Amino acid sequence: MASRWGPLIGLAPCCLWLLGAVLLMDASARPANHSSTRERVANREENEILPPDHLNGVKLEMDGHLNRGFHQEVFLGKDLGGFDEDAEPRRSRRKLMVIFSKVDVNTDRKISAKEMQRWIMEKTAEHFQEAMEESKTHFRAVDPDGDGHVSWDEYKVKFLASKGHSEKEVADAIRLNEELKVDEETQEVLENLKDRWYQADSPPADLLLTEEEFLSFLHPEHSRGMLRFMVKEIVRDLDQDGDKQLSVPEFISLPVGTVENQQGQDIDDNWVKDRKKEFEELIDSNHDGIVTAEELESYMDPMNEYNALNEAKQMIAVADENQNHHLEPEEVLKYSEFFTGSKLVDYARSVHEEF
Repeated sequence: MASRWGPLIGLAPCCLWLLGAVLLMDASARPANHSSTRERVANREENEILPPDHLNGVKLEMDGHLNRGFHQEVFLGKDLGGFDEDAEPRRSRRKLMVIFSKVDVNTDRKISAKEMQRWIMEKTAEHFQEAMEESKTHFRAVDPDGDGHVSWDEYKVKFLASKGHSEKEVADAIRLNEELKVDEETQEVLENLKDRWYQADSPPADLLLTEEEFLSFLHPEHSRGMLRFMVKEIVRDLDQDGDKQLSVPEFISLPVGTVENQQGQDIDDNWVKDRKKEFEELIDSNHDGIVTAEELESYMDPMNEYNALNEAKQMIAVADENQNHHLEPEEVLKYSEFFTGSKLVDYARSVHEEF
């Protein structure tokens, strides 16, 4: 993000010191998944070869972090990037009230849990459609002969080419069954991708992915089998005692790192608090203090209507100041940062005008 420096040249050293301190504090925070939804949207197209780390409308990231932008994703759908901090406030308020009107199906100027549930399912379907369209483009990029199937070798060539290797040299080495010279990190990524490739390859396994199988390779939320594989990977990474299920201490365990200041400690405290709340209120469905793979899979399934209703109730509770179990225009505008990622000022004064 570009900084706008004033004409007071004498302040430059101080400003630079302050900027460095802020960057250092940010880098020291251990829970790494604090990038905004808008940043992830902007970066999503950087690499069409690798499956994305972030899946819109899915509660957990691939690494087991909570999806911090989930509520905005299921409230905004395709309009996810439409609320800029720099946008004209009145236009943003009007846009938010247009969304309110669409959610409010019975036009009583209140959003019920059922109305919000229906909206969440609709917006999730939009993310699914967007993923399918992107996958088609990516499939054509890795299917050079256009035969409707992508072999593991074809994909590996494209992947290594994206890492700076010569596409021709890699293809020749694979054809001649010669050993590929790649660094240890790249080799580890390749092995993980091959495991995922095998999982996406529907029986009978032939290591050839169709367009539909390639979609589930990139987006495991589109396939029950691949969603289960994603859950298995998350449980494996978080499970400390090897019982293939998760306890509260395992789920809230902090990533390895060092906290050197109060800001870092506050981030850690929020990390623990948020994950404990999610574990106890939403993931552990039978409230026995243990999350099984089945419970985690149900929680992560973006098309689970029961989950959508729970999310709807939770989203309403965040902004329901008058405790009537509904959302009203004033409440949505006041809590606009929760719903859109942008704080829209002067909500009370302008609510009737915008609505």
